[in-house]
Amino acid sequence: MNNSRISPTKGNLLACKKSLVLANTGYELMDKKRNVLVREMMALVDRVKDLRETIITTYAQAYEALQYANMSLGVVTIIANAVPIEDTVTIRYRSVMGVEIPHVSIKEVTELSLPYGFAESNSNLDEAYLLLLKAKQMTCVLAEIDNSVFRLAKAIQKTQKRANALKNIVIPSFTNSIKYISDALEEKDREQFTSLKVIKNQKQKKATVN
Repeated sequence: MNNSRISPTKGNLLACKKSLVLANTGYELMDKKRNVLVREMMALVDRVKDLRETIITTYAQAYEALQYANMSLGVVTIIANAVPIEDTVTIRYRSVMGVEIPHVSIKEVTELSLPYGFAESNSNLDEAYLLLLKAKQMTCVLAEIDNSVFRLAKAIQKTQKRANALKNIVIPSFTNSIKYISDALEEKDREQFTSLKVIKNQKQKKATVN
C-alpha cells in the first residue's frame, strides 16, 4: 500500500489495523496448511522409493519368466488374448486441506484362477502371469502415490507463494501504513495542542491587559 495515497485519518488507521490482523491470520493459516501438506507428501515419498524398486524387480522377473515361456511354448499371443481386460480399477478422492488426493483401488484376487488351460501352458507362463498380476496391483498403488505427490507438490508451491506474499509484501505494507498514519495523527495532535496553547496564552494576555 502506497502511504502517499492514503489519508492519515482515524478511520483509515482502524481499517489498516483490521486488515493487518486478517493478513497475519491468513499467513498463519497458509503456514499451517503448507506444513500439513508437506508432512502428507513426505509420508508418500518415503513409500514410493521402496515401491518403485519392488515394481522394477517384479517386472524384470515377470518378463524373464515370459521369455522362457515364449521359448518353450512359442509366442504366447493366443494365450495372452485369453486374459480378460482389467476393468475393476476404481478411483475415489479424499481431501487434505482442500487438495483432492486420489485413492486408486483394484479388486483383490481372493481365489486365483488362471484364464488359460493347463494343457497349453507350463510353469514359466504361470510364473509370468502371477508376477504380472502382482505388478498390476503395485502399479495401481504407485499411480495413486505419484498422482498424490504431484498434486500435493503443486498445492505446496501455490500455498508457499501466497504465504510469502502475505509475509513479505502485504503484512509489511499494512505495518508501514499504520506507522505512517499513527505518526501523522500524532503530529496533527501536537500541532493542535500547540495551537490551543498559543490561543490560550493570547486570551490570558488579553485578559491581563483588560
